[in-house]
Amino acid sequence: MADLTHTRVFGQATRGLVAIGLRRRPLADLYHLLVTGPWARLCAVYALVYFVTAALFEAAHYALGEAGPAARGSAIAALVALARGASRDEVRAALAPRALAAGLVAGAEGFVRWAELVIGAGIVLAKFSLLRARVLFSEVAVIGPHRGGEALQFRMANERTSHVVDAKVSVMLVRDELDDEGEPVRRAHDLPLVRGGTALFSHAWTAAHPIGPASPLAGADGGALAAAEAEIIVTFSGYDEALTRVIYARHVYPAARIRWGARFAPIVRTLPDGRRAVDYRRFHEVVEAEPAGRPERARRRAREG
Repeated sequence: MADLTHTRVFGQATRGLVAIGLRRRPLADLYHLLVTGPWARLCAVYALVYFVTAALFEAAHYALGEAGPAARGSAIAALVALARGASRDEVRAALAPRALAAGLVAGAEGFVRWAELVIGAGIVLAKFSLLRARVLFSEVAVIGPHRGGEALQFRMANERTSHVVDAKVSVMLVRDELDDEGEPVRRAHDLPLVRGGTALFSHAWTAAHPIGPASPLAGADGGALAAAEAEIIVTFSGYDEALTRVIYARHVYPAARIRWGARFAPIVRTLPDGRRAVDYRRFHEVVEAEPAGRPERARRRAREG
């Protein structure tokens, strides 16, 4: 019977999506489950495998009635006994069915222990090798005054001390709509940015999508976006010069995380000695936008943030 599960498709933050006919098989992709899962899960699975196999081999040794390693036999042990001139009784003891079985169990135990060590070390190395982008996104996105008009804005910050070269950001609006036949569909719309890339991403970056007549957000408000279960999906990529790898990050702003008629508080200021400072304590802070009668001051503060 098909397994019914809930998953997110283009967000669907509230109702979710019922997937019919898609059976989840975690054990079929155990490597991915362990590498991407928490460390506690990996340690628990490894400990379970280790102690279960140890108990099985101890039970096998006990069933064979072994007194120790000397009781284990094999064809090699018989040849060694013949080479050193052992008696026929010692050779027969090495070739006895119980002794051979004990030798096979001991060999299988050694192989299993080796496999556990190699596989466990490989998974641990893979987890340590995972590249995670340390990009901080603002808790909310804002829609407010921007360069004489209105724009959707959000902030990003590089949490590492290294630089990200050739950084790029893409933004997409996803919401429920009706097609030409009146059927509900989930559609994605690209939101072009004023500046979708930067040669060097070192500290903070405020991305802005101007809301003009051609923008998918034109004429929309908070209620309309919430009713359509709209979400703003942000994807980031860039080359980390310290890791010498391309890193990726993503973030989602549901309709409830979009503040209307607001702007970000300024975080860049000049110190008394003339140096410029970025105050990350105000990174997520949002203030009410300037009144419409004071657009110049609003634009100046937006540029400073």
